[in-house]
Amino acid sequence: METRYDAWPALPVDSWSDTRDTVQLWTQIVGKTRLALGPDVNHWWGVPLYVDARGLTTSLMAAGTRGLEIRFDFLEHELLLLGTDGSARRMNLEPRTVADFYAEYTGHLTDLGIDVDILGTPVELPDATPFAEDITHSSYDADAMTRFWWSLVSAHRVLSRFRGEFRGKSSPVHFFWGAFDLAVTRFSGRSAPQHPGGVPNCPDWVMHEAYSDEVSSAGYWPGGAEEGAFYAYAYPHPDGYDTHPAVEAPAYWDTALGEYVLPYHLVRQAPDPDAMVLKFLEQTHRAAAETGRWDQVKSSS
Repeated sequence: METRYDAWPALPVDSWSDTRDTVQLWTQIVGKTRLALGPDVNHWWGVPLYVDARGLTTSLMAAGTRGLEIRFDFLEHELLLLGTDGSARRMNLEPRTVADFYAEYTGHLTDLGIDVDILGTPVELPDATPFAEDITHSSYDADAMTRFWWSLVSAHRVLSRFRGEFRGKSSPVHFFWGAFDLAVTRFSGRSAPQHPGGVPNCPDWVMHEAYSDEVSSAGYWPGGAEEGAFYAYAYPHPDGYDTHPAVEAPAYWDTALGEYVLPYHLVRQAPDPDAMVLKFLEQTHRAAAETGRWDQVKSSS
């Protein structure tokens, strides 16, 4: 029976956290392939995945003289490896260990003649068990993944509108597999002090590149609240940012996270969820721009 589309579905974290954690590791395996095959791009913009009409995709990558796209399909629950020479491989997305997923995936790359060397351990997570040895993470709730993808589609819609309202430098709306979040970042046009690093299993120089410039960043993460949350932060953190009067309830400053948070369950229950999220994005950016004095540089909106 086909599930009826829900733009803002219920997503209690406790009901699918095992699936979330397993799929995050699968996306890291695929994301590391994009990192290995693609050119370096500032702020690591060459490594994220993108929301598409079926799930998440690497977009087109160069594999020698051929092109390769790898796509998570969260409707048919398949991973597709698609070559521009007509070659294709498919993997079932189903309950299976990370080790099993990794073995089949790397086997398909070999069969396709794709020579790629990826770091075989997770990043930005406390547990760095090698993918080839991880038999702990093995959950896959297909319905939960479809609903999470639907929520990503809606978040992408609002984040894209927000991105389009800014005349300065802005990132794409992209899905970072390190933290498993959808994000967009605005830049003031000024360089930033060196980031202190300290992210689990992630070299400090990675954060130095990511935060080389002053930013106001926001996104959507399936954590931080009972059904996940929209978040916003500024780097470097300007004095007064976390108490700025522009940011109105139900959004609040989460001291532990060091971010503004708007719980997802409040969004999906709102009369106009898109408007609530857009208001949150605009207010938190205003807080960053005013306390950080973005009006002193040409790239402000």
